[in-house]
Amino acid sequence: MNTIATTGDSSVSFNQIEHDEMHSSIEHRIVELVDHVDDAQESKEFQEWLDVQSRFHDYSHRNTLLIKLQCPEATRVAGYHTWRNDFERHVQKGEQAIWIWAPIISKRCPKCKNAPSYHDQIDCEYDETPTGEWSKGLVGFRPTTVFDVSQTEGEPLPVLETAATGNAGDLVLRLTEVGEDLGVTVRIVEAEEWEYGEAMGVCKYRCIHSFHPVVEVKARSNQADLAVTLIHEYAHALLHFDVDSEPERAKREVEAEAVAYIVGRFFELDTSGSAFYLAAWENENSEVIQDRLGRISSTAQEIIEALED
Repeated sequence: MNTIATTGDSSVSFNQIEHDEMHSSIEHRIVELVDHVDDAQESKEFQEWLDVQSRFHDYSHRNTLLIKLQCPEATRVAGYHTWRNDFERHVQKGEQAIWIWAPIISKRCPKCKNAPSYHDQIDCEYDETPTGEWSKGLVGFRPTTVFDVSQTEGEPLPVLETAATGNAGDLVLRLTEVGEDLGVTVRIVEAEEWEYGEAMGVCKYRCIHSFHPVVEVKARSNQADLAVTLIHEYAHALLHFDVDSEPERAKREVEAEAVAYIVGRFFELDTSGSAFYLAAWENENSEVIQDRLGRISSTAQEIIEALED
C-alpha cells in the first residue's frame, strides 16, 4: 500500500514524488549531456581522433561479413599502402591479407550504366553524348586486400579515454539480476573467452532459444565501466530490438550512449567521457539528442526503476 501525504484538499503519493524527482533528474542529466557534447567537439583530443577515423572507409555489409569470416577479431582495416602512407604503420611480415570487394569507378554509359569497353561489347545503341563526356559511376567490383590494425606496427592511433569511473558498488550484480524483468538475457564473458575484438559489449538481436535480445559484455576490473557498458547494451535491447535500418546505426548509438550516460550519472558514476563518442557519431549535430529526448528519457527511467525495485 502506498503511503499518502495530505495537503489541504489534495493528496500526493510518496511514490509519485519519487517518480517526479527521478524524471527531473533525468531531464537535468540530458541538458548536462548536450553541454558536454558541445565541449567535446571543440577539444583538440577529439579533433585528432576524428581526423583519423575519417580516413577509414565504411564497408558494405558484404565486405564486413567477408572481413569477419577471415579475421573475426578485426577492428580497423585498411589497405597496405593506406597504412603506410596515411597512418605511418607497416604490415608485419608474414601477415595474411583479408580479401574484400573494391568498387570500380569509371565513366559509364548513361543508358546501360557500363564502362566504355563493355558498353561497346554489348552493342548498346546510346550515342547522344561522346564517351569523354560521360559522368563517372560504379561499374563493378574487383577483389582487393586489406589488413587489420592488429597486423600492423608503427605510430599509435589516437585513443579517446572514455571509460567510466566511480564506485559502482553492487550495480553490476543488480544489472545482471534485472535482465529477466527487462526481457533481456545477460552474459558477462571472461576476457580470454571474448570473441568480439576491441568491443566492450554487444547486443544480439535474436536468441534462437528464447527469441529475447542477448547482451554480452567483456569482464574487466573497472566495475563502473562494466556497469555503463551493460546499461548501453540494455538500451540497444530495449530500443532497437526490431530496428534493422543501416542508416539508423549512428542514431541508435547516440540513444544507447545517452541512456548509459544518464543512468550512470543517476548512480553517481563519472560518464562524462561518453560525450566524445556522441560528438563523433553526430558530426557536430548534438540536436539529435534533444530530438530523441522522449525515447532516451523513458528508456533511462525504465532501467532505473528496474534497478531501484
